[in-house]
Amino acid sequence: MALKLPRRLARFNRAVTNPVQGQFAWLLPPWAVVCHHGRRTGRRYRTPVYAFRRGPTLAIVILYGEESDWVRNLLAGPAQVVRAGRTHELRQARMTAPLAEPMPAPARVLGRLSGRVLLAELGPAAPGFGRGPAATA
Repeated sequence: MALKLPRRLARFNRAVTNPVQGQFAWLLPPWAVVCHHGRRTGRRYRTPVYAFRRGPTLAIVILYGEESDWVRNLLAGPAQVVRAGRTHELRQARMTAPLAEPMPAPARVLGRLSGRVLLAELGPAAPGFGRGPAATA
């Protein structure tokens, strides 16, 4: 049985928690910030997430379901992730069941609760240190 957090909590987090987490998530793993463009609006967004790395693969736990805008945006187009102060392109993003592919143990455990994990390959780190692409929250 997959646990999917309610959309009402997602709306609260978008308005209240995400702006706070966005201040430090890009520096402190397992948090990371996904930088993505809106599918319809083209606006740039920064979404704090829990992301676990194993080699060149990043596993992001999907807590609010696959219909979350940031998930759909990431799957639809180019995106970056800022983790531990480094910006990486996300490549070959795909949804998977938590036991379908090798992934870090914490992602597998949290993925079992939510039922899905987003896996992506990390491109090389961008030169320099910083918060990645500037965007609106």
